[in-house]
Amino acid sequence: QVQLVESGGGSVQAGGSLRLSCAASGYYYYKGWFRQAPGKEREGVAAIYTASGITYYADSVKGRFTISQDNAKNTLYLQMNSLKPEDSAMYYCAAVREQMYGMTAIQALRRFGSWGQGTQVTVSS
Repeated sequence: QVQLVESGGGSVQAGGSLRLSCAASGYYYYKGWFRQAPGKEREGVAAIYTASGITYYADSVKGRFTISQDNAKNTLYLQMNSLKPEDSAMYYCAAVREQMYGMTAIQALRRFGSWGQGTQVTVSS
């Protein structure tokens, strides 16, 4: 059974930092972070290919967020720096066990991903 448990959300002022964690049992080919603000579509924020460590970032967070993994601890991280009010959202961890040919990591996670329960991030101006 897939278990993804996020933690690390909270409230912070603009310009501040937070680090999200996702405990993921088992091996996954792709892992990533999505976010969803009220009234908006779920947005793929960052993804990582577990074996190679290749990463992907949405343009909106490039240069500010860093996705990383600790495979020994089966944990995925999202370091968020220089936070902006528009980063406020529920953040979800997602993971897919198998390679999905013809898809990017974000596409595979969005379509086939298992999801955590989410952790709220609120950035005040």
